[in-house]
Amino acid sequence: MLETKRISVSSKRQITIPQKFFEALNIGSEVKCYVSNNKIIIEPINDSDDDYFTEYILRDLMKEGYQGEELIQKYKEMKSKVRPAVDRMMEEAKMAARNLRNQKGTGDDEVKEIFGDLEEE
Repeated sequence: MLETKRISVSSKRQITIPQKFFEALNIGSEVKCYVSNNKIIIEPINDSDDDYFTEYILRDLMKEGYQGEELIQKYKEMKSKVRPAVDRMMEEAKMAARNLRNQKGTGDDEVKEIFGDLEEE
């Protein structure tokens, strides 16, 4: 049976994740939080997502000739830009979905507009 627990919400809109859930999911210092079907979903952030970006960032920087301390500094710069870029993409996708609900059609044009450059790769 699915275990549930009632959690209080503070006046600052904060909750405490029960320790049993926290440990079972191996939650680190951050989680993803989103709304789906009128429910708040909280997911642990998978470190493999970071590994994926790390590898590509480092490969690109090495191709550009960076090494040693300069590589480390450039990596830190690039890494700090990944999360905001992903957040912007997610927000654009949400806005497109909202717009689609208000329009007729398949939404293919909007998807191509947002993600068209990725389809070419």
